[in-house]
Amino acid sequence: MTDRAPIAVALDAPDLDTAALWAGLVTPHVSTLKIGLELYLRYGPEVVASVRGARGVDVFLDLKLHDIPATVAGAARGVARLRPDLLTVHAAAGAAAIGAAVQALPDTKIAAVTVLTSLDDTDLGEIGMAGPVSEAVLRLAALAVRAGARALVYSPREVAAVRAEVGPQVTLITPGVRPAGHASHDQARVATPQEALSAGADLIVLGRPITGASDPGAAAAAIAAGLRRIGQQAR
Repeated sequence: MTDRAPIAVALDAPDLDTAALWAGLVTPHVSTLKIGLELYLRYGPEVVASVRGARGVDVFLDLKLHDIPATVAGAARGVARLRPDLLTVHAAAGAAAIGAAVQALPDTKIAAVTVLTSLDDTDLGEIGMAGPVSEAVLRLAALAVRAGARALVYSPREVAAVRAEVGPQVTLITPGVRPAGHASHDQARVATPQEALSAGADLIVLGRPITGASDPGAAAAAIAAGLRRIGQQAR
């Protein structure tokens, strides 16, 4: 099946077998599988092989690297053999760190994380970052793209403004997405999948609304169908 929806399913599973099971259930319907820091630290490279298989989906390695440029470059080279399609680096690590990751993994799309979707204006004030969130996201997005990042991660609320800032060539990835009626959990800035895609997101990240369902495959299929309808209406 090639008509997969632009969804990255966050495989925040308790063990490797569950991650592989979820991957098998959702990949007929979604374009991307996201492996987060917790799962990667527990199982290492094995988790990438377990979920990738022969499914033909993108692997999004969400490690959120945030260190000095030499360390970021070394970490990026450390995952090169896994051939991730996407790898995250914190934009707040600075332009040199982003550029180091880009140089270390030229065949991987480096995605710069701007402001975590769990943070709001109050949180930015507490950590000493100039806000409001919308302005911080734009500053970090522009910095990251100048440094060579080809993707950006931020909440769906900032999609339109970031697109206007960075242009059409950069892949815009939005976590903090929740279908209508679902709890926001630890996300502070949220929108529905339809709202995020309509605003201009290229890839939306969904975890618990799919993996927490009694049938993750059916949940992924239902959300994917809704997003395809939006795409057809846009055409």
